[in-house]
Amino acid sequence: MYNPTVARLTYRALLGRRRALILFALPALLIAISLAVRAFTGVDDKVAADLLGGFALATMVPLIGVIAGTGAIGPEIDDGSIVYLLAKPVKRPTIIMTKLIVAVAITMAFSAIPTLIAGFILNGNGQQIAVAYTVAALIASVAYSALFLLLGTVSRHAVVFGLVYALIWESLFGSLVSGAKTLSVQQWALSLAEKVAGPGYVDAAVGLPTAVTLLAVVTVGATVYAGQKLRRLTLAGEE
Repeated sequence: MYNPTVARLTYRALLGRRRALILFALPALLIAISLAVRAFTGVDDKVAADLLGGFALATMVPLIGVIAGTGAIGPEIDDGSIVYLLAKPVKRPTIIMTKLIVAVAITMAFSAIPTLIAGFILNGNGQQIAVAYTVAALIASVAYSALFLLLGTVSRHAVVFGLVYALIWESLFGSLVSGAKTLSVQQWALSLAEKVAGPGYVDAAVGLPTAVTLLAVVTVGATVYAGQKLRRLTLAGEE
């Protein structure tokens, strides 16, 4: 289920000059804000939790997921170069799984690691806040990558739809509207962070068993469906 050649091509596409600048910009901004906050407010567990939850998990992680997930396959479909990859003797589920692994790895590297660093800058991991939000970022990276990889497979406007989901649904409705919180990757990830952090610093709207179940269903379902769509794309091309 993993092809090194497909992985190498995907890494090269995702870490090209333009995308790399965007991928580095968001973590750099988080760390810069964390340094400024620490300098002005000192060590404050509540401030650390609010910044990591409000910016790192609610904004940075889904945006990086959009870039990595849609960028892993969307541009190849848009410019038609996917045809050359599909002509190779590589199973379609292997292509999707390989691209998912690459997207997850990049999303984790550019979101979870900066979140951990920012947490230690803000309060030295007091109340396990840095570790809690790092765990949440790691888990969310998997689900976001699968969702946005699926979007890149089914739509030519995957980046637009991904940004709408990340900025409007996750950051706005997923944080403010009670009913929408149940269908928010951010809230699912927060349920794990809540178990790690000290009491009162992380508040999740979804219970842990429900969150774990939904994370698994969305990740597996999106990956399987993306593989099916890619298989049908091949058949359409052959006809």
